[in-house]
Amino acid sequence: MRSLLERYLATRAATCVLAEPLSPEDCQAQAAPFASPVKWHLAHTSWFFETFVLERAVRGYRPFHRAFRELYNSYYVGVGPQWQRPQRGILTRPSLDEVRAYRAHVDDAVVALLTRGADDTALARVELGLNHEEQHQELVLTDVKLLLAANPLAPAYRSEDPRPRTDAPPLAWVGFAGGVTEIGHSGAGFAFDNESPRHRVFLEPFELASRAATNAEWLAFVEDGGYARPELWMAEAFDALRSQGWEGPHGWRRSDGERREFTLAGERALDPAQPVCHVSWYEADAFARWSAARLPTEAEWEHAAAGLAPAGNLGGAGAPHPRPATAGSGLRQVFGDVWEWTSSAYAPYPGYRPWEGEIGEYNGKFMVNQLVLRGGSCATPARHVRASYRNFFHPDARWQFSGVRLARARG
Repeated sequence: MRSLLERYLATRAATCVLAEPLSPEDCQAQAAPFASPVKWHLAHTSWFFETFVLERAVRGYRPFHRAFRELYNSYYVGVGPQWQRPQRGILTRPSLDEVRAYRAHVDDAVVALLTRGADDTALARVELGLNHEEQHQELVLTDVKLLLAANPLAPAYRSEDPRPRTDAPPLAWVGFAGGVTEIGHSGAGFAFDNESPRHRVFLEPFELASRAATNAEWLAFVEDGGYARPELWMAEAFDALRSQGWEGPHGWRRSDGERREFTLAGERALDPAQPVCHVSWYEADAFARWSAARLPTEAEWEHAAAGLAPAGNLGGAGAPHPRPATAGSGLRQVFGDVWEWTSSAYAPYPGYRPWEGEIGEYNGKFMVNQLVLRGGSCATPARHVRASYRNFFHPDARWQFSGVRLARARG
């Protein structure tokens, strides 16, 4: 019980730390219909604990403000109405100070609940709420980066300790025999419902690239006309490219003939050794085809990652950004740096059952028209990822730290 209380306090405080470099104006703005203001993230994560923990576990609990039930409900139709996502940025009231007071109100009530003791259902909901908050910590960073990148002043979120530039190790191929294996969550510890049940899959022999694709490799794709060659692209992908004017990854810029990119530490020269990031599945698939390779399936990725410690450039400290791979044998950068697109549709595993009640809307209803990513990024909290973790986005999404690890059949 004590460890859960300590983790609750640490997780909630970490979200507030992420907002510290931002002005109230920064916290209010919404860069795109699919993104959210930081103020909304601060409120919604509190709404989650209030709605799914406190209202169910604390007799006579009085919500902080009745209107918040709608304003900060993301997509839980079973709970009630929701304020529409594209309009979150116009919620200038309540103020940022009132949202912070809301967080304090919820925190006091959850701490009191955990201190006096809670039943297993409430404890499980608190655990879920902490993992939910960690997801929003990552979204705070990616939404802030999208917002600041749209500002012509190219402002920095935070400064970053300068690191000496290093070369990326040569790309190598790591082989796997294939055969019958199992994927999905197993053992103790938290997992989302979409990671279960564990089940058998059959894999043909395959190979994975030893590291993520780099900026230098992507630049070669760009300079070879990769964004103007329809034979490399799915039909709707090429339509998206033309309609949205893509010429390279989101955040890439050109100034006085120099390739530059926008980072959370501001604009800087493009580092050729760093993993490419902010590319959509559409782009990743085209790049793989140009590379005479393909994207891995999520089963291949998980099979390859099984047994590896979920450690790497994770955690979101400072102004997170992907780093070049380190030298060594075997797979590198499996966890951290960039989320890695797979070729797998986000679909239920055989025998999947969503959680019961309104909380069952968390994952299951999004299992359509999305693709799976694996591995976590430099903005992902370090304790949040594992080999079975399934992230998912629409194939045109580019605002996450999403990149590419190539795959191919084993000859």
